[in-house]
Amino acid sequence: QVQLVESGGGLVQPGGSLRLSCAASGSIFRINGMGWYRQAPGKQRELVASITSGGSTNYADFVEGRFAISRDNAKNTAYLQMNNLKPEDTAVYYCNAAVQAYRWDLPKIFWGQGTQVTVSS
Repeated sequence: QVQLVESGGGLVQPGGSLRLSCAASGSIFRINGMGWYRQAPGKQRELVASITSGGSTNYADFVEGRFAISRDNAKNTAYLQMNNLKPEDTAVYYCNAAVQAYRWDLPKIFWGQGTQVTVSS
């Protein structure tokens, strides 16, 4: 099995910054794509950013250059640096990863438990 653990959420004032981390552990041969999603109360979960194993990135339009996704393949960890946070960024942030447990495995998607980000003055 694979576990994803997010950390780094919290309460921040508008305009502030947070850095989220997502550490994967367990039966891992290779991690392909990793992504950050968020879900605000009463809304559907939405993609924030994703990154391939080679480092190619993709961002939702609402990011507007404020966030940066990165990963450390040696540590099986992804990061989301969030700058100039706005109240509308308030949500539970989840990471996911497409993981091959063994060389011959097809990738399976795993999710973390989420970390709360609250942007408020």
